[in-house]
Amino acid sequence: MNKSKELLPDTAINRRDFLKVGLGAAGGLSVAITLPGCSTLRNNELSNTGSWLANAWLEIRPDNSVIFTLDRVEMGQGTYTGITTLLAEELDTSPDTIQVVFAGANAAYRNPDYGLQLTGGSNSLSSSWSQIREAGAAVRTLLLQAASEAFALPQDNLECRNAYVSVKSTGKKVSFGALAKLASQQDLPQEIKVKEPAQFKYIGKFDARLDAAAKVKGESAYGIDVELQDLKYCVVERAPKYGGKLKSANIEVALQQKGVVSVLEVSRGIAVVANSYWQARKASKVLEAQWAFSEESVETSDAISNLYLDKLANDSGKSIRQDGDTAELLEADGHIEEFEFTAPFLAHATMEPMNAVARVSKGKAEVWAGTQAPDVAQVAVAKATNIDLDNVTIHNQFLGGGFGRRLSQDYIAEAAEVAEKTGLTIKLVWSREEDIKHDLFRPASLHKVRAALDTKGLPVAWEHQIVVPKIMDWYVWDASPAMFPWAPEFMYPMLGHAGLMTEGTPITPADTSPYEGAADFPYTIPNISVKHIKADAGVPISYWRSVGHSFNAFVVESAIDQLAQSAGLDAYQFRKQYLGNSPRLLKVLNLVAEKGGWGRTLPKDVHQGIAVHKSFGSYVAQLVELKVEYGQVKLLTVHCAVDCGMVVNPDIVTMQMESGIIFGATAALYGEITFAEGEVMQSNFHDYPLMRMNESPDIKTYIVPSDDSPSGVGEPGLPPIAPAIASALYKATGKRFNSMPFKLS
Repeated sequence: MNKSKELLPDTAINRRDFLKVGLGAAGGLSVAITLPGCSTLRNNELSNTGSWLANAWLEIRPDNSVIFTLDRVEMGQGTYTGITTLLAEELDTSPDTIQVVFAGANAAYRNPDYGLQLTGGSNSLSSSWSQIREAGAAVRTLLLQAASEAFALPQDNLECRNAYVSVKSTGKKVSFGALAKLASQQDLPQEIKVKEPAQFKYIGKFDARLDAAAKVKGESAYGIDVELQDLKYCVVERAPKYGGKLKSANIEVALQQKGVVSVLEVSRGIAVVANSYWQARKASKVLEAQWAFSEESVETSDAISNLYLDKLANDSGKSIRQDGDTAELLEADGHIEEFEFTAPFLAHATMEPMNAVARVSKGKAEVWAGTQAPDVAQVAVAKATNIDLDNVTIHNQFLGGGFGRRLSQDYIAEAAEVAEKTGLTIKLVWSREEDIKHDLFRPASLHKVRAALDTKGLPVAWEHQIVVPKIMDWYVWDASPAMFPWAPEFMYPMLGHAGLMTEGTPITPADTSPYEGAADFPYTIPNISVKHIKADAGVPISYWRSVGHSFNAFVVESAIDQLAQSAGLDAYQFRKQYLGNSPRLLKVLNLVAEKGGWGRTLPKDVHQGIAVHKSFGSYVAQLVELKVEYGQVKLLTVHCAVDCGMVVNPDIVTMQMESGIIFGATAALYGEITFAEGEVMQSNFHDYPLMRMNESPDIKTYIVPSDDSPSGVGEPGLPPIAPAIASALYKATGKRFNSMPFKLS
């Protein structure tokens, strides 16, 4: 059996529908890669089933340029390199010879897992694995057919190499560009063969990043870098509490400030437009805006905690998983262990604050910004301007960090609204303070875990209750209209309500964010119960790196650590005993224990902790070594073992494990958004700190070789780090840390 075929999901695909070829206006070969579910190249509407798979575009120009339009955004996670490598492999062309451009908003580029043009969930590579490789293989086939005709030689005598087709025996060659016209006239064979892993030249071997040099040189264009002719700068003064409405402001005083062009009321506050960013920022300080607030607005962090506790005590919640009879065992007279865990609201704190450039004129809107969801951005612009979706163009840029923040489009809507009301080309830039105070946060959560133990102190029942809001309740209002671009704007609210009503059906994906990483509890305890209790305090929330895994891994692994202690067993050995049904988790656990020297003799002030977790299809185990020094946690070393299936770019896997560990350790040790009198109390890195270089541990990553299809790497490095740190801190201090962030005093 063809081994590479085993790596690909079964899809019913007509090869002739799959790929359409033709000549572009300049005489180049334009290749439309039409994937399963798409009836034709030019039909960008939904199919009868309401689902689409993404289209990718490949263009070969007469000058021999190979242009690949990337339908996933690049925000540091490596899609720019990784997905291009898939194409390059099948074209037998080095990835660094291919030019990459970003896709604009188009239904053809929808992520097949979400039904939206969305980059998130660490699935960019896995969702592109078969499609892009088959696309490259199809184009290679057409080029070889054309060269066979041109050279009057059998295809077996020819080979592709770095955008040329050459004769194996003589080295005589012709460029892809020169073959473009002839290739466009070839018939596509019924069967397109992709390479087997043994034939790979670049997959698993190409370790460079295609975007590195441009970023180092400052040549990469991020949203904040966009400059257009006659551009005006804008800042928006927003209510300090969510949902506040403007009562009054010194608009005339602001208008008199140097460089100010316009001051106007907008949906979320007051916009100040000026000739420069600092002129707009300075003028906003004299507004002295007064606000009216709803009595239902959030007031304090304590009030939110009390809401969660009340829900836990009085709401039975929704059963997510029920194996065996946990209730009977937990009500019996045996020994019961009970733990309570909390995780706070968290900001995204991307290095590039929110920004967008917008121009609205003659019934059309254009936006230049970095966004994780271009089609959702279209909806945000349409709602803010009353311009039809078809007339909204999104020019996507490099993203200076996403982490889920740029799935929400509030900043793009603001820029579009100001552009329409002023008739100017507007560049909106948020300050760091605005970026933190007006974020859409990772939701806070409360957890109660109970375990029934047998006479040997081993667990026989596990119950996990999760109190947390649902992100879908907040995200659906822009996402649902984006799934149905034909719908007029007056239907948008109805589509939002329909999205909530149909959640968990083929129409709308289930919001698993509250319980992901908990519902698939991997340990072989015979009786398992997982429940979700919805509690929404009215704090704006959105997706945050690793989403529900970020708190559920902390809870599950910390509780397992404490159950191991109750049983008098080593934390590593206890996990081994209960991971018999999860061989890939067990493999990374054993690997990290071996590489990290679990249980070896350490200096008396150095302590180890261990944790393991599966998320986004990948399996990660981490072993932490730390000490407490001068009342502060000092991370020394983190050993990380990862099984993410077949690796496309080993260096990017390593980078993403390191990035996830730093991001997760920052949250575990420092991250916390709190509220007082309805306002977010944090504002910048002095009170919402990020881990600094001198605080970062030595990170050692071990990649498990695998023939399985690629899975996520952008997020799976994050979830295990908090429980691993908590485990080591218990050994260092004798205190259990069941609430994040971990506070020693």
